[in-house]
Amino acid sequence: MDGDFRTAFVREPNNLRHHPALVLNADYRPLSYYPLSLWPWQEAIKAAYLDRVDIVAEYDTLVHSPSTQIRIPSVVVLKDYVKPQKRVAFTRFNLFLRDQFCCQYCGAKGDLTFDHVVPRARGGVTSWENVVAACSKCNLAKGSRSLRQAGLALRKPPRRPAAEELRNTGRKFPPGHLHDTWVDFLYWDAELEA
Repeated sequence: MDGDFRTAFVREPNNLRHHPALVLNADYRPLSYYPLSLWPWQEAIKAAYLDRVDIVAEYDTLVHSPSTQIRIPSVVVLKDYVKPQKRVAFTRFNLFLRDQFCCQYCGAKGDLTFDHVVPRARGGVTSWENVVAACSKCNLAKGSRSLRQAGLALRKPPRRPAAEELRNTGRKFPPGHLHDTWVDFLYWDAELEA
């Protein structure tokens, strides 16, 4: 038992792995909203030591080396601007994000798969314009039939999203935990209500 305690302590001293740093681009916007651009605290300290980032905010927790101590960074900003991707990769995750994680036939959330609007058996291709998020129930009901044959209708026609559109959609799905020091940087470019 004593060995287990020592192993756990060495692997997770004071649970410091639970102090991620929000990573901002040089323009003070997050590199990504969904998933939120976070680094483990060790990477943030390493990047600060190598002078690749500026520390903008810190946790109250300290880490120690034999010769120094440093507060764990909670927000870091890159010194060099990283140009955002213009092209959106066609991935399952990005497809679900485009469709806001809901079935494009019935609007249900959860238990999602993807469906070819024009079935592959009928010559449909796997592309942004022909694939939508669908719940298992609707996907099974549709099968390899057309929308008309299955008696289904799309909530909105599928299309290729722009990179900025996908980033803005990602902002609608904040992570379960937002540290107080992150909030000003996550929503600073949002339009204020009058």
